[in-house]
Amino acid sequence: MKIDIVTDTYVPDVNGVAMTLARLTAGMRGRGHRVHVIHTGAKAMTGETCVAALPLPGYKEVRVGLPKPFELRSRWLKKRPDAVYVATESPLGKSALKAATALGIPVATGFHTNFHQYMEQYGIGGLQPMAMAYLRNFHQRADCTLTPSRDMVKRLADEGVENVHLLGRGVDTELFSPARRCEALRTEWGARAATPVAVMVGRVAAEKNFDLAMRTFERMRQAFPDVRCVVIGDGPLTAKLSLKYPWVHFAGVKTGEELARHYASADVLVFPSETETFGNVLLEGMASGLATVSFDYAASSLHVRSGENGLKATPGDDAGFIEQALDALQMRPGHKLREAARETAEALGWEMVVAEFERRLSEIAANSQPMMKTTVKHGKRPKFSCRTVFLSDIHLGTHDSKADEVVDFLKHINCRKLVLNGDIIDGWALKRGGRWSSRHSRVIRKIIKMTEHDKTEVIYLRGNHDEILERFLPMAFGRIRLTKEHIHVTPAGKRYLVVHGDGFDSVSTQHRWLASLGAVGYNFLLRVNRFYNHYRAWRGKEYFSLSKRVKAKVKSAVSFIDRYEDLLQDLARLRKCDGIICGHIHTPEDKQVGEIHYLNSGDWVESLTAIIEHLDGRMELVRYAEFIERLRRDDETATPAITAGRENSPSIMAGII
Repeated sequence: MKIDIVTDTYVPDVNGVAMTLARLTAGMRGRGHRVHVIHTGAKAMTGETCVAALPLPGYKEVRVGLPKPFELRSRWLKKRPDAVYVATESPLGKSALKAATALGIPVATGFHTNFHQYMEQYGIGGLQPMAMAYLRNFHQRADCTLTPSRDMVKRLADEGVENVHLLGRGVDTELFSPARRCEALRTEWGARAATPVAVMVGRVAAEKNFDLAMRTFERMRQAFPDVRCVVIGDGPLTAKLSLKYPWVHFAGVKTGEELARHYASADVLVFPSETETFGNVLLEGMASGLATVSFDYAASSLHVRSGENGLKATPGDDAGFIEQALDALQMRPGHKLREAARETAEALGWEMVVAEFERRLSEIAANSQPMMKTTVKHGKRPKFSCRTVFLSDIHLGTHDSKADEVVDFLKHINCRKLVLNGDIIDGWALKRGGRWSSRHSRVIRKIIKMTEHDKTEVIYLRGNHDEILERFLPMAFGRIRLTKEHIHVTPAGKRYLVVHGDGFDSVSTQHRWLASLGAVGYNFLLRVNRFYNHYRAWRGKEYFSLSKRVKAKVKSAVSFIDRYEDLLQDLARLRKCDGIICGHIHTPEDKQVGEIHYLNSGDWVESLTAIIEHLDGRMELVRYAEFIERLRRDDETATPAITAGRENSPSIMAGII
């Protein structure tokens, strides 16, 4: 199988989720599967892609991945995986879930972290219902959800999440072993051979219940004055706790063999957290031959038999937890409970966990549409044949230009003529310091390729943002013709006047400085909109266009659009045309006004729309996402005649808008 994993955290991050994903990835690759990991971080190794993220306010160790809907969609259109595993519920994970679902790719989600429970630890417990509603909505959209404990399976099922399955955790018993006990390290801690050492391992943060841990350490000192207490890890509470408890040794973050040596050199693992979905450190402590003390849930509920291979207390019983910890201090190396803990861990290898992960992904992949698989396997891309495509307002050279989507749209099209109706390149933005990227160049290369390979005729009408072309008009080279306006004639003889439309915008023609100011304001709205939609994505809401809302609500904007449309319809009548096709105002439209057919192709900044002329001459306004989805659905059920070129089915795209 080909599998993509999307996550906010991955190695070398030091946490249970990152470690688990690294194990699953290595295990699946070892079984012959192709696994690509999309994660936040500064560096990407082979088989990985890094994406942007922001540190969680007040908790810089935790990164929150930013949404990448178009990038993920573009990747999966080109390199379609058999299944996607979304490990974290961040904006990045939400965008991955939506992109995969829209493309019909099977998705499994992971419930690894109780973020909604953490809120109480940080004084914002009132937001828990909203957080749980978001998580419920998130996991409900997946084909299945994998979580590491029976407690979480039941809790998610009680919340209404369906298809929740247990995916346990394993432990590396070669790495974590009592044999790594190091007397030199114990000496550094001030421990003699008979001195008991209690250790806590994890992020030094409120959600790990460090308040109880420190109270437990204090009671241990009262009962056993020579006990040594060690904390392994780092986090926002480190500085505060190290000042308050100078007798506790804060060792910092440890990994690999060094971490294993720290475990094995201790005697008791204190694990007071009550917010874990599993708790990998518990298995690592058991594998290292420690007497573990935990609350009876998650990993402890699954693997600890109290009094036999570990000690545990009822959740919420702090006094009981402390008493169990005091009992554990008396269990020296060789104690039967510690030996039983090691034996339990030896039966918990990662191989079984990887096998279960493979089985769950294989199941959802097998339930996906077989035609989709065939399309991916042979690299075929369903194409739609038509006479003409009209595009406008791509604004190459700006951050918000959806260049990747333009390329993907054109790859699904086989047209005889392509009309680029102005503002394809944004000269205004480039003058202000806009950046031209490789994705913008791909649009130009794709258009040129269409003229060479498909013999497509390209007509480029200048707009106001690419008005520099004015001095070269008219001009032609190869199959590309540059002009100011164009008369398009359908097979039935209907005439359409094609113009960008800026000539009927008095601001653009008579007040250039005001138009430039408006462009700056529009770009500002787009920038604000970007951040606002990141927030909406986190809330699980759909994309919202601030500029469209402004156009719809501001009376003068509505009046301008109405006046603009009226003027262009008058121009079509004057030129004895049956219709007019324009752009400029980024407001897609398809309507019949009397005898004039008014069409506006919209833009590729927000609307992502185009006008298609079918083989019979019928005009249709299409939206990118709906067009691609409908085309793929039609391709799955198409007859051989339609699949060959769709030229015998002009109504195949009817009803998209």
